[in-house]
Amino acid sequence: MPLSRSRAKDRSGSVLGRPEFLSLNVPARSNSRAWRRAKSQQNPASENPADPPDEDCMLLNPSFRGIAINSLLAIDICLSKRLSVCVHSSSSWGSVRSAVSLLALTGHGLSWICGTLLCLSRSDTPAGQELLVNLLIALILDVLTVAGVQNLVRRRGPWDLSPGLLDRAALDSYSFPAAHASRAAMVSRFLLAHLVLAVPLRVLLVLWAVLVSLSRVLLGQHHLTDMACGFGLGFLHFALMETVWLSSSSCQTLLSIWTFSWTH
Repeated sequence: MPLSRSRAKDRSGSVLGRPEFLSLNVPARSNSRAWRRAKSQQNPASENPADPPDEDCMLLNPSFRGIAINSLLAIDICLSKRLSVCVHSSSSWGSVRSAVSLLALTGHGLSWICGTLLCLSRSDTPAGQELLVNLLIALILDVLTVAGVQNLVRRRGPWDLSPGLLDRAALDSYSFPAAHASRAAMVSRFLLAHLVLAVPLRVLLVLWAVLVSLSRVLLGQHHLTDMACGFGLGFLHFALMETVWLSSSSCQTLLSIWTFSWTH
């Protein structure tokens, strides 16, 4: 009789050892990562080295916000690559690549800063000097701000293209935000606000800003979202410059200091 009871006890204990009942012996865990860490510390040899870590496991229940952001980024990359028709000479629009590159050069930071300095050296009216000094400050602010944001975000373009020599000189090494779009938006808004232009010239100025921004997308240097954010940043620079606008007397003081430093 005692022998039969011990066999019954062994039989009942072996039932819990079956694979389908193993979960009954495992205590409830609220954090799977902590449970795996404790399990590996207790029995390191039983852990399968082929199992991926928790960070590499697929997230089966992502949030709606994460799905929306990833979907928008995927659409942005796909459309930007489709519009990059002038990346190489062998691309679909490779025959006009030189013309598109020349158009992009008209919105380069060095082109505008050097041109503004040249016009400022030849200007002899206080009103013209006031306009050019404030434009020069706005251009320098635009270059420094865009370079700071680009080095903070460090987003690459849709194609793995290294920046050119002029881009490196203008601190335009990354994709987000688009420096040409920011500069084109700021300059066009600046000139439209402070110059008396005919309607055709105003239309051409706006069209130039759009084409310069789009040229960098055609060349594969920027995404569409980079161009859009660059436009917004350019309008922000214009609004900031209007707030801290330097008067004619302040500009004359700066020019006298600049002239004195160069003559001595």
